[in-house]
Amino acid sequence: MNIEDIVQDLIQRYPALETCKESVIQAGETWVECYRNEGKLLICGNGGSASDSDHIVGELMKSFSKKRPVTNEFKKNILESSGERGAILASKLERGLPAISLNAHGGLVSAISNDIGGDFIFAQQVLGYGRKNDVLLAISTSGNSVNVLDACITAKALGMKVVGLLGETGGKIKSLCDVAVCVPVTNTAAVQEYHLPIYHALCIMVEETFF
Repeated sequence: MNIEDIVQDLIQRYPALETCKESVIQAGETWVECYRNEGKLLICGNGGSASDSDHIVGELMKSFSKKRPVTNEFKKNILESSGERGAILASKLERGLPAISLNAHGGLVSAISNDIGGDFIFAQQVLGYGRKNDVLLAISTSGNSVNVLDACITAKALGMKVVGLLGETGGKIKSLCDVAVCVPVTNTAAVQEYHLPIYHALCIMVEETFF
């Protein structure tokens, strides 16, 4: 399946997302470009969007909709490194697409909150992890979360691209996005319900492209 087919399937299941068609395609192309350039995806959000950040990493760092066996070169190398255990690893491990949830590191988040300030928990990590070919996925139902906004500002200063997964208005974050996917609702729960099938579609796009 190509990107357009995946988006068409998404819209068939969720017709209200027709308004997001072009932005979802652009987001998928941005993710593909990132991985082609050996970049990684940094993801952040608050509350339910924090859980979405972790969820997306789970879909990208191992197989999601299809198997991702290791390469023959890796299999050869790991068998040479440790024959018996290497064979088990070669049969079990799966290729991943590098992604980091900026919500996932409790010790680091608490240190940043205590030493610098809670608004800066994502911006500090973007500064530490971010490189030019990386992409920041900024998830916010309101589009106005200060800590996500600061992460976007930091990412742009590093030359990263920013993809926003937002509510209908896009809020302040929208103007900082290279691609803003704004779902056609404003209620927090409804926005999050639309975000999930969109990011599943995006994960399938990159998986189909590279595996």
